[in-house]
Amino acid sequence: MGPSQLRDYRDLFVGLETQVPRLDGSSVTYTNLDNAASTPAFASVLKGLNAFLEFYASVHRGTGFKSQLSTWAYEKAREKVLAFVGADPSSHVCIFGKNTTEAINKLARRLPGETRDVILVSTMEHHSNDLPFRAVGKVIHVGLTQEGRLDEEAFDRALQQWGQRIRLVAVSGASNVTGFINPVHRLAEMAHSVGAPILVDCAQLAPHRAIHMGPSEDPASLDFVALSAHKMYAPFGTGALVAKRGVFEEGDPDYSGGGTVEIVTVDDVTWAGPPERDEAGSPNVSGAVALGLAIAQLEEIGMNAIARHEAGLTAYALSRLGRMREVEIFGDRDPARAADRLGVIPFSLSGKSHFLVASVLGHEFAIGVRSGCFCSHPYVLHLLRLDEDKAANVRARMLAGDRSQMPGMVRISFGLYNTMEEIDRLIEALERIACADFSGRYIQSQATGEFTPAGWQPDYSRFFDMG
Repeated sequence: MGPSQLRDYRDLFVGLETQVPRLDGSSVTYTNLDNAASTPAFASVLKGLNAFLEFYASVHRGTGFKSQLSTWAYEKAREKVLAFVGADPSSHVCIFGKNTTEAINKLARRLPGETRDVILVSTMEHHSNDLPFRAVGKVIHVGLTQEGRLDEEAFDRALQQWGQRIRLVAVSGASNVTGFINPVHRLAEMAHSVGAPILVDCAQLAPHRAIHMGPSEDPASLDFVALSAHKMYAPFGTGALVAKRGVFEEGDPDYSGGGTVEIVTVDDVTWAGPPERDEAGSPNVSGAVALGLAIAQLEEIGMNAIARHEAGLTAYALSRLGRMREVEIFGDRDPARAADRLGVIPFSLSGKSHFLVASVLGHEFAIGVRSGCFCSHPYVLHLLRLDEDKAANVRARMLAGDRSQMPGMVRISFGLYNTMEEIDRLIEALERIACADFSGRYIQSQATGEFTPAGWQPDYSRFFDMG
């Protein structure tokens, strides 16, 4: 597939032609290959949000027209999320919050069934789908294959071992490190066979693949789904937890205050039903509306079309990276299987610190990537095949304030708007970095591990001024 065979989606986005400075004093168009972290905004989201702000007012309790319209828009956004993930509004509820991390923390604090004390997670999880559960139960990590996929045989053994003690199974819909897509409906059926519900962290999956929670009576249905708008081309501070309604009809909310109650006396409180019970205070109405607008745009494009486009990018990138002898790709290296994964590719460049590669790409080539462990330390150590002695030594140095040798990788991750020309630009830059053909003198911070070019002091107020 050549560059001309992919549709150009760039006109659907904001900021893609922005010029940024380089170390040599020139300015060029920025290439963003860090979409697994956050994405730019759809133009339709910005336009729609600007139109909405003409009517913005308080929600749920105001009697004026703007308040009523704002309430209507906020609840319409909730309906859009439920429909987007294939949830049934009669049995599921959408609770808005800041992001996926907050959504998972909320679920962890509200999980019923304290007699079931085990939470089963995979070793590939983002920290946000692991750490919140450590405070509420015994977290068991299911192992991985050498390549980095979930070991389904180990998953099945863990289900059989812990059985009726399992309160929840928590897995990623897709990995933010390798792009592997988990067979969540198969895992759900296995979890349900021992009476355990399943949470799928869809932060990485949602902008790239269709999600179908399914009817509650289906053994393969998903019980909980969490996602973030900032990864879905709506970076305005909203996330959502879609959950079985019954779970949030009982118990005290994790945050209490205005909007969470039906009746308050000096001695007692009657909580509101979901979702109001778990949305304390004035919500981020604009963020929810932005998420609804982004979902509308994704649906107009079509999730299958998005998947095909990004598979083309991923296959091309894997093919080009695979021809570089200095590059080691982690996870699935086969371009022929690009359609079965997301466009998230971690790699290393022989003899070069991941910190240095990322810094040079940014400062000299205006290419934005991510380096490090991507909030998935155990997973990255597994992929790097770092033995326990070496890992312990690294941890000791980090705790002593020295991150200069922190293990990690460079990660590129595609969004809908990326092009094959941008991949070519990346490859050319990596070829130059591999042979040390860059101009800056880079200094590493021992405290952070990061490299910065000597003398680099950009005046950010030239590009954006807070006033």
